[in-house]
Amino acid sequence: MKLKNLPWIPFVLFAVAIGFYPAIYYFVDMHSKGLLSSKPKELLNSNIWYTLFYVHITTGGLAMLTGWSQFSNRLRGRYLNIHRFVGKVYVLSVLLSSCAGLYIAFFASGGIVCVIGFGSLALLWFFTDIKAYTSIRKLQIDEHERWMIRNYALTFAAVTLRIWLPLATSIMRFDFTTSYRVISWLCWVPNLIVAELIITRKNNKLELA
Repeated sequence: MKLKNLPWIPFVLFAVAIGFYPAIYYFVDMHSKGLLSSKPKELLNSNIWYTLFYVHITTGGLAMLTGWSQFSNRLRGRYLNIHRFVGKVYVLSVLLSSCAGLYIAFFASGGIVCVIGFGSLALLWFFTDIKAYTSIRKLQIDEHERWMIRNYALTFAAVTLRIWLPLATSIMRFDFTTSYRVISWLCWVPNLIVAELIITRKNNKLELA
């Protein structure tokens, strides 16, 4: 294994772990645990919210599981048809999850700060997904890759949220509401900054080539 590929190992492990995480909601009663425990009973009794919550976590998990493989040059080179099929699954998953996520963002714990934070995430996730799809339809491969990097950085917010939240509440001893308000932005804004740095680095390499 090449040293340059080592950073991919924790990246993929986190993606797979969090990608499968929504399955817990189908087998374990989570109403008294985690995120659902912070929701009022009236909201949990809403069929629309409940349905869209499950659409969001299920298709979001599928996006997490499939998206990382799209950046592998080896997989793309050897199995182009599979790459295209998985890409379509990913784009559709993000489309469904972002739309559902936008709706449930309006009921986010933590008030207006979290509503705007998670709502902005959902809108940008949707927008970058559409841009990634339309660019590849036009055979703009480099542009497609750039939008996919941005989009998966936003997908990865599901991972960074679950890293920051226990750090803030358990180690730093902040209360849940304060932590959640900060993390509604912290889970995705730094990810997007990193994505732009990666894109800039790739562009510089192309210019030097």
